[in-house]
Amino acid sequence: MTESPYHLAWRVTEPIHSMIYFVPEGPEAYAKAGLDDAGAGYFASRGAVFGATGPQVVTATFYNFNPRLVARVLPAAWQKTTPEAMIAARYAAVDAALTRGLGAEVLAGPEVAEAAELARTAAEAATRWPQGRPLFAAHAELAWPEQPHLVLFHAQTLLREFRGDGHIAALLTAGLSGLEAVVLYVKQGLSDERFLRPTRGWSRDEWAAAAEGLRERGLLAGDELTDEGLRLRAGIEEQTDRLAEPAYSVLGEQGALRLADLTRPLSRTLVKAGFLDPRGLSPQRPS
Repeated sequence: MTESPYHLAWRVTEPIHSMIYFVPEGPEAYAKAGLDDAGAGYFASRGAVFGATGPQVVTATFYNFNPRLVARVLPAAWQKTTPEAMIAARYAAVDAALTRGLGAEVLAGPEVAEAAELARTAAEAATRWPQGRPLFAAHAELAWPEQPHLVLFHAQTLLREFRGDGHIAALLTAGLSGLEAVVLYVKQGLSDERFLRPTRGWSRDEWAAAAEGLRERGLLAGDELTDEGLRLRAGIEEQTDRLAEPAYSVLGEQGALRLADLTRPLSRTLVKAGFLDPRGLSPQRPS
């Protein structure tokens, strides 16, 4: 199947957002804000848009994390820092990381400014459809930064959470829990259990039980997806793409292709430099 220009724009630009979960600048900034635990920094920095919330909201909206893992750090994190401090820390980390990875000259160049404008146009168009998209809507209430590279990061964050909220809707429609969705994703060969299982806080027994449940539903045979499982996964991705499309359609296909052309060299540089290397993360386990 040919990749649509809208999916391409999201996929190619995504490393500019997702690098914040892997670079050392994140934990360093969160520690300065009061949280020296990497897991607490992740949940508090991404969930700060909800205010000083407890674990239930974050567990619900992040979807695939073990509730015990989230409850280990929230709401306790808010005794050491504030949502406002964590949001500021996140953007300080983004600024430092992108400056290190791409260089100040590139970030001040016309290509980044043009990419930021295109991505912002798509992100602002997405605000017409906030219903059922809590992570997106909460991030959309943040003020836009001024520097183009931070505008690009913020726009891609909005587009990512817009797509992610739609993806959760697709998973719910398919009748998959957060754990089941991750297990099926790994069994399809799209990621590694050694990374996803511990970072999402699931034990080996919980993982195995979820896999057995998927076998009972006819979605797995051994450790391979059945035809039914493959159809289910394909349907989830198709529905996710369809729900994300309204944000990018304002650009038109040519605008989406232009965004991908502009961000491709930036993302490639970050990937080649190890900015998305999961080995930099400390596995998180529920207590």
